Amino acid sequence: MAWPTLMRASCLGTWLLLAFATALVPAAVAQQRGDPVGPAAGAAPAADADATADATADATAAPAAGRVLPDASAVAPPPGIRERFDVTFDRVVAKLVGLAASLPLLMAALVIVALASWLGGFVSRRLHLLRLRTDNPYMNGLIRNVVRVLIVLFGVLLALDLLNATALVTAVLGSAGVVGLVLGFAFKDIAENYVAGILLSLRQPFSPGDLVVIDGNEGRVVALHSRSTVLMTLDGNELRLPNALVFKAIILNYTRNPKRRFDFAVTIDPAQSIQQAQALALGQVARIDGVLTDPGPSWTVQEFTPAGLVLRFFGWIDQRHSDLGKVRSEAIRLVKAAYAQADIESPRTTYHLRMARDTEDAGPPRSPEPAHPVNADTSVNRDIDEQLAHAQQAADAGTNLLEPGTDPR
Repeated sequence: MAWPTLMRASCLGTWLLLAFATALVPAAVAQQRGDPVGPAAGAAPAADADATADATADATAAPAAGRVLPDASAVAPPPGIRERFDVTFDRVVAKLVGLAASLPLLMAALVIVALASWLGGFVSRRLHLLRLRTDNPYMNGLIRNVVRVLIVLFGVLLALDLLNATALVTAVLGSAGVVGLVLGFAFKDIAENYVAGILLSLRQPFSPGDLVVIDGNEGRVVALHSRSTVLMTLDGNELRLPNALVFKAIILNYTRNPKRRFDFAVTIDPAQSIQQAQALALGQVARIDGVLTDPGPSWTVQEFTPAGLVLRFFGWIDQRHSDLGKVRSEAIRLVKAAYAQADIESPRTTYHLRMARDTEDAGPPRSPEPAHPVNADTSVNRDIDEQLAHAQQAADAGTNLLEPGTDPR
């Protein structure tokens, strides 16, 4: 016979013995004392006053005669192992019966939580119905998660209230607060980068492909993730910066304004004409393909020293169609060639003697550079565009906070 069957049988036998003992012990005691038992007991006359007095006297005189009354501990002995087991079994059975009685409420609570979870997912995928959808993909994902969590939390609270376990909610929330405080201190840097990513997504100081300088690091923006900003340097290397650093750093964005100015300096001999030098240089700069006429080229005398005159020239380009480095290089080449043709010399640091020559032998001044454009390339630099495109495609799908077409979940 199995152990549970023996246990139930022993418990049932114990209960029956207790019932019989409860019924028989009073009768046995009455019979021992000589009291009538059964129907005759009701017909027997009550004891008179003398008999009562004699019984009282006997009970009073018993201690004096040397009789010893039993101790209280002897009357109520401590429960044995069987009695304790019976009490424990009764409690377990009562708990199981209570759990079985509360199963319908528990099932109803689980159904409420399941419905809340489904409703949270349904509503979060249709933010446009609530007019909560924005143009920022990351904010869409954040609002979606907040809405889903709020709906599921409401369902859990409703289920706990149905089970009369609202006190458990208070305990869980208190524990969650303590755990959240501990985790906040432990993962402070991660939380700081995450919050900085949210703020950068809201402000959007740059876009994918922009040429920026962040904390001295120059490169084109690949993607903005929840914890880091990915750049590609101009030599083709990937650079990851923490969002907290990016948020607090000084950001120089070259691409936000399509017009960008370039400049270069030329030093001429103090004996040369400043007006002639500047007019000649501005004419050469204005001839370059890619240099804007509004605003047009400009110039200034930067410095006048015994070593020479320093002239600085400025020009503007449209970065969407021209490359700044190429246009600047072409401007320097043309100005150098024009100065050589006009005999505008640079200051010499050493003295030298020039021997007189015949006018017939002297030919026209020669210059190693041609005085006209020679199909100079001033197009936008596309050296790392292919690598930049591959890096943007390799970014985690749905996690680029700067991409307007993504929808992270």
